[in-house]
Amino acid sequence: MGKGRIFCLLGPSASGKDSLFQAILKRQPIPLSTVVSYTTRPKRGNETEGVEYYFTDIPSFRQMRDEGRIIEYRCYHTVMGDWYYFTADDGQIDDDHDYVITMVLEGYESLRDYFGSDRVIPIYIEVEDGIRLSRALERERRQPEPKYTEMCRRFIADSEDFSEDKITRLGITKRYENNDFDTCLAEICALIESYAD
Repeated sequence: MGKGRIFCLLGPSASGKDSLFQAILKRQPIPLSTVVSYTTRPKRGNETEGVEYYFTDIPSFRQMRDEGRIIEYRCYHTVMGDWYYFTADDGQIDDDHDYVITMVLEGYESLRDYFGSDRVIPIYIEVEDGIRLSRALERERRQPEPKYTEMCRRFIADSEDFSEDKITRLGITKRYENNDFDTCLAEICALIESYAD
């Protein structure tokens, strides 16, 4: 493999990953490309096909998995059925570019195992739970059809998905507190810049 890095923004829901992701792309601390993941969940009102995700269905996911084209995936058993999120080996990632992507811990582990720990850099974002819950509720209120039950399920599931044991097992030691957005963004950009040739 080449030396292009994949910077993984990690953190539970409503930790600010997506906002930081967009701000990093605007700032471009080094030239960064993006990777669009796939999901089988319904598209939200403010989302665009091929921007936040490629929206697909479960039969298409299974076909790509059978073809060996899935790098990582996770399934959430929601109140509206199973939702799959996955990254595919579809030509988006090459050896010559650096990338930034948002991810959950299991996805980071799969990417690291697939591409190597020298290429995949974890950036773990933390926010106090009360602040996260308030942000999640405000985001859900803005949806055309708020799904509060699913929001609560996801918030509770994050306690297990982002447990201290899992974070420690993956060797993630550095944390970025997103209590002040600009400070957090500056710290992450400084890290990414440190990888410049």
